Amino acid sequence: MSDPDSADDTTAESSTTPSLADDAMANFPVPEFEALPEDLQERITEETERAGFTPNVFSAFAYKPSHFRAFFQYHDALVEDTELEREEIEMIVVAVSGVNHCYYCNVAHGALVRIYAQDPQLADQLVSNYRTADINDAHRTMLDVAVTLTERPMEVEQSDLDRLREAGFSEEALWDIAAVTAFYNLSNRMAMFAEMRPNDEFHTLGRN
Repeated sequence: MSDPDSADDTTAESSTTPSLADDAMANFPVPEFEALPEDLQERITEETERAGFTPNVFSAFAYKPSHFRAFFQYHDALVEDTELEREEIEMIVVAVSGVNHCYYCNVAHGALVRIYAQDPQLADQLVSNYRTADINDAHRTMLDVAVTLTERPMEVEQSDLDRLREAGFSEEALWDIAAVTAFYNLSNRMAMFAEMRPNDEFHTLGRN
């Protein structure tokens, strides 16, 4: 993703061999690593070396290689070609996943919020109720719009875009906020439908 659900560059690189956990998801079979196309093996190996473990989202999406490629290519575009800070992207993911009650994304991206925001408490606050989290007004506006787009998309109005502009977000950032929100609504629903389980490692990353 470069690391959709892996640790960031501060995590020590490891020579860990990729391992697709059988329990990465409950409702579909997890393929064998050796049976995957070469490009999927390379991507999973990169992420495993970066994180020190193989994030279960890679194991799960490997079930359908064409979808794996599309999913992670779009993720990479969202985090690499953006007007948003990575911390802001992960805040959106966790707020959206919180209202969707997505266990996998709450835990995995909660770890990334802690890492990128350098705040061990923020992710828990966002999952519980972003409106009471220790965030600035601009970020609260950002999350207000993301959550409205998630829960009641038919209620998004021009005034919501205007609020984002007034909060200091550029036109391109407005697009990016919507794109991240939309993508992780897809991700949440696939994770919940497949019953993906977060790796144990995610629960403790960034807490110190």
